[in-house]
Amino acid sequence: MRNEEPNEIKEGALFIADSHYPHHGEEFLTLLQKLSSGKITTPQLFLMGDNFDLLFGYNDYIKSFSQEAIDLLGSLSEILEIHYFEGNHDFCLSPIFPNIHVYPREVQPVYFRLNEKRVALSHGDRYATGAGYDLYSRLLRNRSILTLLKPWEKRIIDDRMAKLSQKEICHDFEGFTKRVARILTYYDDADLVIEGHFHQARTLGKYISLPSLACQKCVGMVCNGSVDFVESHTLG
Repeated sequence: MRNEEPNEIKEGALFIADSHYPHHGEEFLTLLQKLSSGKITTPQLFLMGDNFDLLFGYNDYIKSFSQEAIDLLGSLSEILEIHYFEGNHDFCLSPIFPNIHVYPREVQPVYFRLNEKRVALSHGDRYATGAGYDLYSRLLRNRSILTLLKPWEKRIIDDRMAKLSQKEICHDFEGFTKRVARILTYYDDADLVIEGHFHQARTLGKYISLPSLACQKCVGMVCNGSVDFVESHTLG
């Protein structure tokens, strides 16, 4: 689904991607706290997926691992324009964040406008992924399947969270330029493409691979009409 009248990306907007909270650092929670206290101000917050290492709707137990961050986002959503692009680690989020603009994988990319540029926003796992991954993604986000697993939810979630806490998520992506070239074949109608997912913090032509907050400790910030990478500790 591609919106016909793109919304505007405003000067000073923040893009936070791939924080993988709570297992891979406190930067995400710290940024939310600074936004809540007013130490950081922004007209828009774009959460580009995988900001939680594992979070999904229709389940109370999974929220217990990240409750403080969830509560802060809920409070911020009442006073701040927030757009959340679901990732492969955080999905089915609308029930958790009713006041946030949530975009599931199947509606991504979503088009915005930055000055005169038509900008496609996505977590980054929509294209050039393969049929097997697509099927897995659909099953993972199915509410009926999540409900069926409820009797075993604690055991499954505890096991998954333990494995995720030990996972190495920061590395160079071999063949990244070729992957980007394949992805861009789907974006002929975009002047600029902004995605997370790959943890690379690179710009290749019109493609912006956002930094991972967990890995590069940076966010994207709109400065003078461009998206710059800014170290998170310098904000606020």
